[in-house]
Amino acid sequence: MTQPSALGGDERHFMEMALEMATRATIETSPNPKVGCVIVKNGIVIGRGWTQAVGQAHAEIQALRDAAANGHDVRGATAYVTLEPCSHFGRTPPCANALVQAGLRRVVAAIEDANPQVAGRGFGILRDAGIAVANAADFGWSDLASAAKELNVGFFKRMESGTPWVRLKVAASLDGKTALPNGQSQWITGAAARQDGHVWRARADAILTGIGTVLADNPALTVRGITTPRQPKKIILDPQLRISPEAQLFNDANVIIGCAQEHAAKRALLEARGAEVLCISDQQGRVNLPELMLELGRRQLNEVHVEAGAILNGAFITQDCVDELLIYLAPKLLGSGAGLFSFPELTHVDQAKELTIHELTRIGDDVRILARFKRRNDA
Repeated sequence: MTQPSALGGDERHFMEMALEMATRATIETSPNPKVGCVIVKNGIVIGRGWTQAVGQAHAEIQALRDAAANGHDVRGATAYVTLEPCSHFGRTPPCANALVQAGLRRVVAAIEDANPQVAGRGFGILRDAGIAVANAADFGWSDLASAAKELNVGFFKRMESGTPWVRLKVAASLDGKTALPNGQSQWITGAAARQDGHVWRARADAILTGIGTVLADNPALTVRGITTPRQPKKIILDPQLRISPEAQLFNDANVIIGCAQEHAAKRALLEARGAEVLCISDQQGRVNLPELMLELGRRQLNEVHVEAGAILNGAFITQDCVDELLIYLAPKLLGSGAGLFSFPELTHVDQAKELTIHELTRIGDDVRILARFKRRNDA
């Protein structure tokens, strides 16, 4: 990597601008990452761009087009981009090649791409063409590197492990109850928290629940109350295919049913409603969660949003299939009632699943907690 230039603080500002551009990329970029780019010449921003919907232009191409549309010559300029420019032919040509052909002098990228098809190759194309390359680490911008990765936490998880980032959402009272003993749960949290939950639904590639929730509530499993360019897929874990073909979640497409036992007649009825049935079982006759997550990764899902009952929540946790808890706590005490998670009784505190609080935010009268599970390789 080249050493940072004398621009110092100005360079950080340009990378911050690129990060702001990346936040403008919509959920339609998935499975591609959200990336922002600004092109700077003589200390002046001459082009801006962010990743478009999948199959359309990436951030670097958008920035080059923006500069051209405004009559700017990008030769000799520097591009600040939040992720290493891609080096492979996918749905679009390589961005690294486009930057070379445009005659840029220098590229500063926040972080290296985790995609094995890129992973340093984009930087290599640039260097081989005589373009100077630097990244956030060269400047000591660890916070900006972290921000660039955080924007695409699901993409990086899938590239590194083959599985999507799984976020498990629950809403409860302060004493950890999700429903009264009679099953009533509407509404424990307030309207602001419920709407915020739909924002998190919208950013996911799929919403997952279990057959118990479907039979009890007949949910639509859609994003409501906010504007979204697309609805996430729906994934139902139904080991014995008990779901009714008349369930309202079949009212729109992209339904996947995960089962553990083959039932040809039931499968045919569900497929007639447009659902896809995947039979992936474990030795206990349940849906094999780790294998299902690998299958969803193969299907290029970056983020999966789980909203289920205590038993399925517990299964996801005990089988290490959850990355993050999204918890809404209401300032209420319900006493007896349904809990958040159900898993085998622990005999020692050292057996507890450990998490770190990633974010703590007040949403209306409620509190939203984002907590991430610690893994063995975590510091």
